[in-house]
Amino acid sequence: MSDRFFSSSACAGPGKPSAVLDRARAVFDAEILGLASVRDGLGAEFEELVRLALTTLEHRGKLVCAGVGKSGHIGQKLAATLSSTGSRAAFLHPVEAMHGDLGILAEQDILLALSYSGETDELLAVLPAVKRLGAKIVAITGDPASRLAKWADLVVPMPVPREACPFNLAPTVSTTALLALGDALAMVLLDCRRFELDDYAKLHPAGAIGRSICLGVADIMRQDEAFPTVAPGCPVREVLMVMTRARSGSVAVVADDRTLLGIFTDGDFRRHIMANPQLLDCEIQTVMTANPITVNRSALAVELVRILEHRKIDDIIVVDDENHAVGLVDIQDLPRFKVM
Repeated sequence: MSDRFFSSSACAGPGKPSAVLDRARAVFDAEILGLASVRDGLGAEFEELVRLALTTLEHRGKLVCAGVGKSGHIGQKLAATLSSTGSRAAFLHPVEAMHGDLGILAEQDILLALSYSGETDELLAVLPAVKRLGAKIVAITGDPASRLAKWADLVVPMPVPREACPFNLAPTVSTTALLALGDALAMVLLDCRRFELDDYAKLHPAGAIGRSICLGVADIMRQDEAFPTVAPGCPVREVLMVMTRARSGSVAVVADDRTLLGIFTDGDFRRHIMANPQLLDCEIQTVMTANPITVNRSALAVELVRILEHRKIDDIIVVDDENHAVGLVDIQDLPRFKVM
């Protein structure tokens, strides 16, 4: 970075904005402007790309992304995103394609040729071979009149006003726009193909994502002796002892057949004791929270986390289909299962 950004006149002082921050925000502004421009320019070409992609995937074909340099990096990310969301995809480096990797591509596939200028020689060199294979070529480019566009069966234009680079050369805004366009394609295909959470789980068996999706509530809930329950007539004094023995911050109030009636937490105790010094002798049914928020034992852990975060609660009772209390999940347990 130029020394001018760190000169005494440029650095922030009382009441003086920083030139470094001004320049950084100007880059953000350029990126936002470019994204808005590409978004507003989406039209029939993008819809045709989606139609072609759906037809290709339905016939067991795949979407093969190809690009060089920064476009190549974006192409690798796009192929990974498509694959992880249920659309068969791969990345083909144009140079390696000329030395055998063209075998990745089949006649029923689509080559997504990525080049903002549309004049990338390494990418153009592979197109005659792609044509001989019979695969369709979709050009995603900033120049619909480029040589790449002339080779393509479909051109999806994505021009941006200018790069964030002061020389209008370094790929910045154009690569951000290409990334967003690729994400838009992946998400539209996900919706059109009705790709569901269970499908996503099958493709992400490892890591935090996999654990949060594959784990069920039944896998992480406290049960048996670790799940404290009391009858509605139990005095609060005894309820606190039950909670202490179970090392739990809450207790489920249940009927004789285990039907859930309510919940009582240590937070409830602190709130009630301030207003009622005789609280310890009260029956729990008089101070419990009736009809509490619950989660079904068949739910996935990711659904549980969503409820806990949305409702701002720390404990949730697990029930079966008949509203019988079968377990408890304490938010403090979740890091142990690596789902939070």
